[in-house]
Amino acid sequence: MYDNNDGVSKVHNSAIMIITVTCMVAIVESLLHGWEFWVPPLIAGGLIASWWFHLTQYSRPAFRENFYLTLSTMVAFFHGVHETSFFEIIVISVLLMSAATLMRRKEFLLIILIEFYVLMTIQVILVEYTGNTVFDSYSISRIVLHCVAEFCVYRALKSVLTGWNRTEATLEKKKLEEDAEKTGMEDFLVNISHELRTPVNVINGMTALILKKEDREDVLSIKNAGIRLSHQIEDIQDYSEIQRGEVVLTNDKYMITSLLNDITAGYNLFSNVERPELVVDLDPTLPAMLKGDAKKIAKIITLLLDNAFKFTRKGGVYLHITGYKKDYGLNLVIEVTDTGIGMTKADIERLSKGRYQANRKRNRSTGGIGLGLSIVYGFVRVMKGFVSVESVKGSGTTVRVSIVQEVINPSPCLYVPERSSMNTAFYVMPEKYKAPALKEFYNLMAINMATGLKIKLNSATSLPELKKLITREAITHVFMGIEEYEQDPEYFEKVSREGVTVTVSAPVGYSVRRGSSVVVMPKPLYGYQVAKVLNGDTDASELLPGAGEQKPELDGLRALVVDDEMLNLVVAKGLFKDYNMIVDTAESGMEAISKCDSNDYDVVFMDHMMPEMDGVEAMKRIRMAMEQSGKNIIIIALTANALSGAREMFMKEGFDGFISKPIIIRDFEHVMNRLFPNGKT
Repeated sequence: MYDNNDGVSKVHNSAIMIITVTCMVAIVESLLHGWEFWVPPLIAGGLIASWWFHLTQYSRPAFRENFYLTLSTMVAFFHGVHETSFFEIIVISVLLMSAATLMRRKEFLLIILIEFYVLMTIQVILVEYTGNTVFDSYSISRIVLHCVAEFCVYRALKSVLTGWNRTEATLEKKKLEEDAEKTGMEDFLVNISHELRTPVNVINGMTALILKKEDREDVLSIKNAGIRLSHQIEDIQDYSEIQRGEVVLTNDKYMITSLLNDITAGYNLFSNVERPELVVDLDPTLPAMLKGDAKKIAKIITLLLDNAFKFTRKGGVYLHITGYKKDYGLNLVIEVTDTGIGMTKADIERLSKGRYQANRKRNRSTGGIGLGLSIVYGFVRVMKGFVSVESVKGSGTTVRVSIVQEVINPSPCLYVPERSSMNTAFYVMPEKYKAPALKEFYNLMAINMATGLKIKLNSATSLPELKKLITREAITHVFMGIEEYEQDPEYFEKVSREGVTVTVSAPVGYSVRRGSSVVVMPKPLYGYQVAKVLNGDTDASELLPGAGEQKPELDGLRALVVDDEMLNLVVAKGLFKDYNMIVDTAESGMEAISKCDSNDYDVVFMDHMMPEMDGVEAMKRIRMAMEQSGKNIIIIALTANALSGAREMFMKEGFDGFISKPIIIRDFEHVMNRLFPNGKT
């Protein structure tokens, strides 16, 4: 009947005021003329009830309207049956018709019209019966005028209502047509995205097969373009689901370290051009195990990073993940800050309403289809969270997302048990950063990491300052970038042989000389990798000072890599290619079991956290199947778990080895030399 509750309330305000005037007139005249004494209290009670219904919004609007109009017609009848009200009936009747029209109740218009003519008939009978009034030509003309006027008012108001209803019907029809058109477009997007996915998957699969046989830059470019197109098709499907209200949430256990490692594994992997720095700041005190829709959270982080990189040419992007513990669980906070071109208030307003491509010109110049932040808003709304955007045109943007998650394991996601004996140095040359904000990002990351891990942190901005720290403060660990390391590689090789763990954060593909004790960590360096080094997961303690292990002989070794994240599979295959291994992949535990049943593998690298079936269960099922067929297979846990005792836990479960992600060459070679001492068995 009305567009919304606010519209109903405004109409009822006007209608009930008219009804109040009608009731007050009846009460006053009743008291002045000495009519039935018991009726005014009833009218007053009905009027009070009407206002109470209105103010409290009692029951449905139709019920309240029926009460208001029924009360007023009864009051009008009471008023009209008295002889002194003969020529006032039309006034009350027209007022009531106005109220009925406001509430769009056409049936009450007819009731009020009939009531008017009944009252006029009663009045004529009363006059004839009592003889108090003589009907002259003037009185008769007034009666006729009132009857005609009443009918004209009735017809006019009925026409108004008919016009309103016709207009509403037209608007409703137009809205239905627009909704149908919108639904049709969404169906088209869903269908075409599904149709496009099949040939794109074929292209990706064929390029993967070609790359298995030969390393070709042109084929790699095709594959990278196919992967990018796959992601854009997925964005279209996600956006369509959000618009149709068909987003389905899953509720799985996950480790924030594993989720974040999967995301950072793809950083710079498919890009041949220089990108701004990515600084990842993971709060070490976050719970180790959470429960929620990990896939959508990963998608939110990925889309926020993609959007930040898209509009950032200089400086960097800062990803900060923290949380606030509550009685109901944890408020997981994801914050992405960039040094890009920023957004206007109008852009932010459009995004908050779910309108994609806030600036089509920007998207054409930077690439992408502009759905990223709209998908983020949609997913977060479904998760009952919220998004806030702070931006100044030309000065970067900060997007903050907060989502409630259930806590499964409250212990810290990063932990260093022997922290009291550790003394770390963070060596960064400030002059290498063209954007001052990037230096602040790294400082924040280092401070938050040291505070969360409760380790002592020293800062050095020059090589002489670092050398003094190492000598004076008995530094145990040094973290730096390529520029800092290449100032004096011989010095860092020397101190690493003397017991100081030297870690260099570098892009994928960078390496120091073979046999070096310096640890190379792939960018971006963040808390998980730092905790991994501090916990001794580089196996540096098992190597003789200054002596590196021999490169394992793995030619022809048949390996299956199992991971639900495609980028991790790409990284692993790229690494294993250097050892001439025959590599196959599986994206789930069930697929791994199936492939092990139909193929002969020498080793399986098994991810831990996967949906539906985790790596531990998949490993045990493969073990059982191999034992029944009399075969032996080596299974190595390959997981992003930096918790103290993770290695012992996996070995106790039945794994033959443990390598934490991201894979460090030294770790990999050490484990493979131990498990395959004579090469392929």
